[in-house]
Amino acid sequence: MSLAERKRQLVADELTEAALQLLALKGFDGVTVDEIVTSAGVSKRTFFRYFASKEDVVVQFLAGMGTGMCAELAARPAGELPSEALRHTVWVPLGECAEHSDRALRVVQLILRTPVLNARFLERQARWRDDLAAELAGRLGLDAGAELYPRLAAGMALNAFDAVLHRWSGSGGAEDPAALTDRAFAVIAPALDAVVGRG
Repeated sequence: MSLAERKRQLVADELTEAALQLLALKGFDGVTVDEIVTSAGVSKRTFFRYFASKEDVVVQFLAGMGTGMCAELAARPAGELPSEALRHTVWVPLGECAEHSDRALRVVQLILRTPVLNARFLERQARWRDDLAAELAGRLGLDAGAELYPRLAAGMALNAFDAVLHRWSGSGGAEDPAALTDRAFAVIAPALDAVVGRG
């Protein structure tokens, strides 16, 4: 990255952090763009160079989660069972939550409890499913358009991710995301791995 690109990324990260902290603390409707820019120490014009709205801050945060999952699935060893590859894939955002639990918990609860943000979250998950299905099909030598498995497997993995997020946020962060992820994948692993060795 060039110096200018690094500077842009730094400003975007600071704006995102300030916005997410305020939104999580005060609720989506309780925060204005003016408050976000004051907290970040930038002008309103700067904010709108990076984001179309305060909702857009959360949407871009979610887009990053999907990119991380796709990159992880692409990097998994070729011979790995689908259940293992997909467990590692969904652990990317869940691991981030575990690492930054206080901040992440507030953001996750904000998203799940705010109808407009939850709708965007579900919309994003639909895109992630398509991307993960395409990657999974490539790994297994399947035709994503003709075979049901890639889309079903990606959907199961994302349902597990969603179930873990809901359980973790509902417990106020008391439950361990790693243990919840292991439990979720223990349930779906037989179906995910049924394709292996199929003639």
